[in-house]
Amino acid sequence: MPARGPPHNRRPMDRLTQLETFVAVATRGSLTAAAKAEGVAPAIVGRRVDALEERLGVKLLLRTTRRLTLTHEGSAFLEDCQRLLTELANAEASVSAGGVKASGHLRVTAPAGFGRRHVAPLVPRFHELHPEVTISLNLSDRVIDMAGENFDCAVRVGDLPDSSLVSMRLADNRRRCVATPAFLRRHGVPQHPTDLVRFACLTLSSDASQTRGWAFRVPRSGDAAGLPDDEAQAHEVIHLKPSGPLDCSDGQVLHDWCLAGHGIAWRSTWEVEAEIDAGLLVPVLDRFAAPPNGIYAVFPQRKHLPLRVRLWLDFLKAHYARPDYWGRGAA
Repeated sequence: MPARGPPHNRRPMDRLTQLETFVAVATRGSLTAAAKAEGVAPAIVGRRVDALEERLGVKLLLRTTRRLTLTHEGSAFLEDCQRLLTELANAEASVSAGGVKASGHLRVTAPAGFGRRHVAPLVPRFHELHPEVTISLNLSDRVIDMAGENFDCAVRVGDLPDSSLVSMRLADNRRRCVATPAFLRRHGVPQHPTDLVRFACLTLSSDASQTRGWAFRVPRSGDAAGLPDDEAQAHEVIHLKPSGPLDCSDGQVLHDWCLAGHGIAWRSTWEVEAEIDAGLLVPVLDRFAAPPNGIYAVFPQRKHLPLRVRLWLDFLKAHYARPDYWGRGAA
């Protein structure tokens, strides 16, 4: 009789069955519930889990007569197994349906103001294209811990902190100083960023996500008349922290205060373009506007993203890259 190979080469189907059974037990909370879902005896489910733990050399589940809990290794392994099984299901669906077919649940987060205008309207459109994908959208100006809170993708505006996350630039984001015509008639027009110290400025409160201040590009010589703008090496980006009698942690409130004539605000073009076009707000200090930063999609460091996440990223990039998407003067 020919020698038989090692177990991991001999029975690949058993390995897949063990993974599927482990996920079923972990998500349903008991051997009995998993066995009922699979239509087998609880003893068979137990033997599959035992064999998986023996093969891996780690304990994945702690079982007592009353409860079942995951070990630390089991929790990490569960996430990987769910991802692998989802990718396998997507691959099979793609082949059997004759095209790309995504499924599963997609969790997305975005800043509140930007998300209301430029993410929320796209979510139903994406679902229409991929009806088997369910989507949760979280809108918050808090920087979300994506791994800890189990998000698949975050849309972020502005400079990104160093992290282990992967980022994809979706579009440029430019900021402008704006105020109402009436405010500028009463208080004058700043001619240089350092003039802002004499004006009421509407700023994010210190506990908000913006910490570096307002960015401006000025000649290195300090002379506002400086060298031509195309000589970038003669300029530098400075960050100022203007102040005023009013501040708030919510950008939409600052927007409303600015429209009411309470001060100068530093806002993204996508927030104020309509009001500028209508003459309700006037841009100031445009000649000192800093180079644009970015609008990014951020996602966990993974070698293989689930199909639904890849399609969502492609969907966002395609929309934001359209020349007519942002409108005149937008990012």
